[in-house]
Amino acid sequence: MDTKAEAPGAQPVPALFFAKVERRYAQGAGALDILRGAEFALWPGELVALVAPSGAGKSTLLHVAGLLERPDAGEVYVGGRPTAAMADSERTRIRREEMGFVYQFHHLLPEFSALENVVMPQLIRGLSHKEGKARATELLEFLGLKDRLIHRPAELSGGEQQRVAIARAVANGPRLLLADEPTGNLDPHTAAHVFGILVSLVRASGLAALVATHNMELAARMDRRVTIRDGLIVPLD
Repeated sequence: MDTKAEAPGAQPVPALFFAKVERRYAQGAGALDILRGAEFALWPGELVALVAPSGAGKSTLLHVAGLLERPDAGEVYVGGRPTAAMADSERTRIRREEMGFVYQFHHLLPEFSALENVVMPQLIRGLSHKEGKARATELLEFLGLKDRLIHRPAELSGGEQQRVAIARAVANGPRLLLADEPTGNLDPHTAAHVFGILVSLVRASGLAALVATHNMELAARMDRRVTIRDGLIVPLD
């Protein structure tokens, strides 16, 4: 697999491309540089581990990739389209329709069932309840939750809750999945199981996934591993 960053417009088009991205924050009278001309390509069907120590900028990188923050310089391309100068409304639309997010904590709505939690983002996008329910059922069954559709989060195990969160993240058929320590709140056995399901979903759907993790065993199972060093995104040694 060719993992070298190429200019947008090359074929195939990366799902995510950083072109000389800079991001800094004001710190006292000066500035704290987090990303300094970072370049990175994430390809459709690729699963990449982002491994870096606390404070290195993993959250910043994910926020910029997820269009939650704008770069101070450079460009972020999603599916070949430049996004830095897009209106907030268009950036929100891309996040809603073309990106999925999974966090360490599932953030499921406690008053709704597993099925309803996965239907919800599809209704927000504009799908009918019938279409959303059919898609949600298919996803949850694929993730091994056929018998847990009507259970609320409090009635599910930690691993089951996180699988519902994964289903919710991909319910709208995104091109890009961004995950921040998605198994960090699970015991090792459950984490390995949930990660295996996540890998299966990525492979089956062809979406691109960038996963921040401290778990080196899980990172070793991904297509490649990168880290943040001196403000650049580089292969992990």
